[in-house]
Amino acid sequence: MSETATTPAADLTLVLVAPGQGAQSPGMLASWLETPGAGAVLTALSEASGVDLVRHGTESDADTIRDTAIAQPLLLAAALLSLHATLVASGRGAGLQGGAAALGASLVAGHSVGEFAAAVAAGVLSPEDAATLVGIRGRAMAAAAAVTPTGMTAVLGGDIDTVSAELISRGITPANVNGAGQVVAAGTLEQLAELAANPPVGVRLRPLEVAGAFHTSHMAPAVAELEAAAAKVSASDALVPFVSNADGAVVTNGADIVRRLVAQVSSPVRWDACSDTFAAHGVTALVELAPGGTLTGLAKRALPGVAGHPVTLVALKTPADIDAVSQLAGATA
Repeated sequence: MSETATTPAADLTLVLVAPGQGAQSPGMLASWLETPGAGAVLTALSEASGVDLVRHGTESDADTIRDTAIAQPLLLAAALLSLHATLVASGRGAGLQGGAAALGASLVAGHSVGEFAAAVAAGVLSPEDAATLVGIRGRAMAAAAAVTPTGMTAVLGGDIDTVSAELISRGITPANVNGAGQVVAAGTLEQLAELAANPPVGVRLRPLEVAGAFHTSHMAPAVAELEAAAAKVSASDALVPFVSNADGAVVTNGADIVRRLVAQVSSPVRWDACSDTFAAHGVTALVELAPGGTLTGLAKRALPGVAGHPVTLVALKTPADIDAVSQLAGATA
């Protein structure tokens, strides 16, 4: 999915983003596995993550891949396979670590677990280290979610600050502040049932296909486990500046980025702040790695464009979308 570029090539400022949990769908790796070299990439990611990504990415049903321990490595794999395919097809090599620089991106970011794909694209983590950490993250978060039945519900519409304040007053965490009139509420199933029965005025509610209250205090046990694993990996400084979910800060220090990746497990995602950072840096094009669609949808409403030109959006859903990314990459050269 793409929209025709309307900004002059000379003014192009590209941000590369990766989606988070909830964006997965059955069979989402099938088309990417047909691209050159994808099999070898996926084998390495499967071995590092401890998850059979070929089977789950081509055969498993929606209930199976809803499992946090499976969904998170799958999402990392989809993002990195689409990045690999784009680099190869555009003649920019096949190096995933730092691949955003090869595409001419000015910034990278990811939503929740998507931050790990962004860290690879920025040059901070190797694909294998990212897959190892995401495998541990997914299993640890699944275990934390099993302690107390919890979930997440998107709250659509209303003033973000007012909605967030009301959620907090009910003991519910505004775990994803996505901007564009969307806040994701996270809490126990009882709290979310009460929210459904008595929603804030003027909003719509949509339960999310996730298995726990992510980015809340319910995930605290997973933080320590991921922190111990992260201490064993090597982090390089970013070749492309990384926009952090924690606060929208632009970070280049590799150790700081990894620290933020760990802490983010139990802290709210401030995608609204990331979008504000994109706007402040004059972003004129946004490319969303597979499974694309969620973040480009938010960007349609959250990014105002530059000098009267709308932001060009490309969501990598299938390899057919690669040409649009290659055109943008050529414009940044």
